[in-house]
Amino acid sequence: MICANYSANRIHEGISGFLQKKQARQQNSDFPLLPTLGKAKPKGMSCPGPDFVYGIVTNIQDGGVAEAISSWHTHSDQGGRYGAYPRTLERDFVALNREGVKSGLVTAKEHSQYRATHDVRRRAPVKQGSRRPSQVRGPPDMTFGMSTRPSTPISELLEYKYAQRWLEEQQEKDRVMQEHQQKRDRLKRIQETRTTLLRKSRPVVETTTLWKLPRFEKVGPALDTFRDPAAREKARSAHFSDGVARRGRLGHGTYAVD
Repeated sequence: MICANYSANRIHEGISGFLQKKQARQQNSDFPLLPTLGKAKPKGMSCPGPDFVYGIVTNIQDGGVAEAISSWHTHSDQGGRYGAYPRTLERDFVALNREGVKSGLVTAKEHSQYRATHDVRRRAPVKQGSRRPSQVRGPPDMTFGMSTRPSTPISELLEYKYAQRWLEEQQEKDRVMQEHQQKRDRLKRIQETRTTLLRKSRPVVETTTLWKLPRFEKVGPALDTFRDPAAREKARSAHFSDGVARRGRLGHGTYAVD
């Protein structure tokens, strides 16, 4: 009985220890616990202890607040005591090769030894806009600044000269716009051709009189059977309308019945 209880206690302790280790491992992972039914899946990580310091460690020793108050230092691109990152200039291999050739070196081994014993650095690049322009000195009696605006004449204000000038400018603008519009309308209009002009025009019918001998031109008719000129014109129109159904070129023949 004692052995059975002891074995049961050992098994219980082993299971509880396994569960504690599993729970601790799940709490330190990205997915700590299994989601419960009907609820969102919890996700989180444990925060570090109270002795943890957030941020980046800086190794620059600039004297702190006391030195900042007691002195005034400007930023330097070349680095140094107050520069955050001192800049190291690059080696000028072109100048080293040139000086080696001037010294009479030919082989690669001689040039390598020359570079090991000599050092030439390139100049620091100058930022665009960092160069100060040269000061232009003017004459001693020169006055700098902007000239004062001339005073407004009060007489033109009282006589409404500015309003009249504005009206004239507006009228000139309107005239220019009207001319431009007329020019555009003229360009849009269809140009007349000889054919269109002939279609619109009606030629004047020239009335020709019968030929007479010169000695009979001023002699009137010997017989006039019409009472007045209106009756003559009426009879002539009736003759022309009746000549349509007659034979002959002038319509004086018999009626064309067949």
